[in-house]
Amino acid sequence: MINLLYVAAVIAAIAFLILCVSLAMTFGSLKTSLQSVSHTVDDLSKQLEGVTTESTQLLQKTNQLAEDLQGKADKLNTVVDAVKGVGDSVNTLNQSIHRISSSVTTQAEQNSDKIAQVVQWGTVAVGLYDQIKERQPEKSAGWTVYKARS
Repeated sequence: MINLLYVAAVIAAIAFLILCVSLAMTFGSLKTSLQSVSHTVDDLSKQLEGVTTESTQLLQKTNQLAEDLQGKADKLNTVVDAVKGVGDSVNTLNQSIHRISSSVTTQAEQNSDKIAQVVQWGTVAVGLYDQIKERQPEKSAGWTVYKARS
């Protein structure tokens, strides 16, 4: 029976040895995996530093562009206000012209009788001028030529 006990102890020792070797191989593989993860994390850290730097620069440029756009928008507002002022002036001018044309039309309607009389007097004056001109003798080469009355 003592022999059986020694055999059991040897089997247990061999099993323990196999267990230790398996654990050593597993820990070696785990060490390799952890080193790979460590390198990956280092690379990611470096890449994140680059991305952070680029993001900071991009944010600064964005802020500069926003300030520039704000300045240009303020200048554009000044131009828009000026154009609005010109539009208001044109509207005022149109209203003045409309009032003047209405006034002229009203005055013309009120004075239409007088205008008609002036036209009649003008026609009479032109007729008289033509008659006087017809009655005056024509001068040609030293001779006086008289026209007969009709």
